[in-house]
Amino acid sequence: MPKLVLFNKPFGVLSQFRADGNNNFATLADYIHDKSLRVAGRLDATSEGLLLLTNDGQLNELLTAPPAVLQAKGKVKQHGKTYWVQLDGIATDEQIAALRAGVLLKDGMTLPAQVERLDAADVATQLWQAPPQIAYRRVTSWLAITIFEGKNRQVRRMTAHVGLPCLRLVRVASSGFSVEGLAVGAQRDVKPSDDILQRLGWQASLAPPQLYKQPSDARKPNTRKPSHHRSNKNKSYQTYHNKKPQR
Repeated sequence: MPKLVLFNKPFGVLSQFRADGNNNFATLADYIHDKSLRVAGRLDATSEGLLLLTNDGQLNELLTAPPAVLQAKGKVKQHGKTYWVQLDGIATDEQIAALRAGVLLKDGMTLPAQVERLDAADVATQLWQAPPQIAYRRVTSWLAITIFEGKNRQVRRMTAHVGLPCLRLVRVASSGFSVEGLAVGAQRDVKPSDDILQRLGWQASLAPPQLYKQPSDARKPNTRKPSHHRSNKNKSYQTYHNKKPQR
């Protein structure tokens, strides 16, 4: 049975276990010690909210693959990823309609999205306090945006495209799982029931599961015997050049 973990990623944490030279942010290794897990759908370091992690390759693909890929395999992605987005300015009906229809980014047209207005007072009661790094603006608005794909920094680029820079971005749901009840920096193991796995399209018949192995930093011992003699070629070269000239 695959393992699935829900994690409420704080602001300023990379969605990976290794820093890779980036010392400005913390990593998942500071919170999660099971290195067999891999992230199913990353979040930017400056974004917050729900991360899904699993040790099963098949389940990871089902959670992250674009709908077209899943449909080609006879599977249908029923749930998208929902973000609560705080915007610089008040979103107009025209801007919301553009987000719903899809916008043209550098890497292609986005799929139609579900977009709804949120009441700032309701957000304040349901969401944790904003990190101090979030830029303050006098006039802001909130939208709930659900997408069904995973382009790089997609939601931020979508809102910027229609003239609404993103101030704060929180993923509140993904693939039918919610961040509700999960404190910032906390994690919860989910025991996927047969109903959940069936909904996601996971098949036990595809055994053995593609479990991720914990990476090992240990290097293989050097079994090569040290050479105490130079090759004949080098020896002959040195003998020729070190030979004293005869008078």
